[in-house]
Amino acid sequence: MRPTKATILTMATASALVLAACGGGDTAADGDGGGADGRSLRLALNQTEEHPSFIALENFGSTLDEATDGRWSIDVYPNETLGAQAEALQLVSDGSVEMAIVSGPQLENLNEDFVVFNLPKVFDDVEHQMSVIHDPEITGDLYASLEESNSVTVLGGFTQGARSVYTTFGPVTTPDDLAGKKMRVQESDLHIAMAEALGASATPMAYGELYTGLQSGVVDAAENNEVSFHTQRHYEVAPHWSQTNHLVGLDYLIINSDVLAEMSEEDRAAFDEAWTAAHEEHTELWMTATEEAIAAAEAGGATFNEVDEAAFDAVLAPLAEEFITNESQQALFDAARAAAE
Repeated sequence: MRPTKATILTMATASALVLAACGGGDTAADGDGGGADGRSLRLALNQTEEHPSFIALENFGSTLDEATDGRWSIDVYPNETLGAQAEALQLVSDGSVEMAIVSGPQLENLNEDFVVFNLPKVFDDVEHQMSVIHDPEITGDLYASLEESNSVTVLGGFTQGARSVYTTFGPVTTPDDLAGKKMRVQESDLHIAMAEALGASATPMAYGELYTGLQSGVVDAAENNEVSFHTQRHYEVAPHWSQTNHLVGLDYLIINSDVLAEMSEEDRAAFDEAWTAAHEEHTELWMTATEEAIAAAEAGGATFNEVDEAAFDAVLAPLAEEFITNESQQALFDAARAAAE
């Protein structure tokens, strides 16, 4: 369900109070990053301090601070300190917060063309995904599309990794194995359609309720990346991981467009270079975290199983035709697929 304007305004007001409590405003004047004459950009993040996103963004801020001699730096606020992603998006739009990490469906609410990069099988793997979303020849118009209407510039993104299915009842080889099974999904038309295409009965459920839902039998299956499968300990109650790789998830880094325009040409170049280093570091950290998560989950009793990839590809392919509704979306999809060839 998309938030109403009234809800967003209410959340933004509440988050503004959080900003005041956190010492929001000119953090440089308070002696924080950026030096006496510098500016520190607040960045809202929904992950913990141990997450690859936080680590890469912290290093992004340090690199930027050094490269600009303290004129610009970044303070990362993890754990939804500045609000959940819908709130953070609104706060960046109105300038109360300068930067945020938000998931693909959040931007889809502002421009439906972002749905293309949320589709199953649009990306073959993380490497393919990163090459597409950081290619200005493909993404330039899309990323600039929110500047005039929302004062938001999209800079690129971080991978959420390849998502696969895990179950309480045993391994899955084909979509037929999910027939009649209840799968937890995000509350999104696309994710509901995706679960049904995979053969399951879609069951929207809050992420925080999923462990109990799997344990109690409210749902029989879920889908996510290996890192979350391990860190949320879902392998304890749904130990059968089936490598469907049906979707490579994506988070975007956004910045208030007016703030970005304030940078000198020299500082913008330093900013862009530091951001490139950050998303490249994040990808490396993510790959390492994935390997470690698989090993830890296996040690905890999980099994990782191969699937009939052709069978899953066949049922997921029609989703692109269903959810691509205009020429610009089709052009984005075609460009993304061409990059894999």
